[in-house]
Amino acid sequence: MPYYVYKIGQPLRTLEKIAQFDAYKEASHFAKARRTADGPVTTHRVRVIFAANEIQAEELLSEVREREPMTGEDY
Repeated sequence: MPYYVYKIGQPLRTLEKIAQFDAYKEASHFAKARRTADGPVTTHRVRVIFAANEIQAEELLSEVREREPMTGEDY
C-alpha cells in the first residue's frame, strides 16, 4: 500500500493530494520539506497517510476523532 501526502485546508478541511510514495521514509522527508517551505504561518496542514487507495486515504483524513479523556497520569 502506498503512502499519500495531503494538504489539508483550514478551516474547511479541504483535501488535496500532493504526492504519493511507496516508502514511508520518502513520504516523511517530502512532507517535512513541504512544511518547512510553507513556513510557520499557513492556511493548511501537510499530512502523510498510509492507505490502500486515494479514496480510503481521504476517508481516513476526513474522520472526526474524539479526544480521549485525560487521566490523572496525563497532567
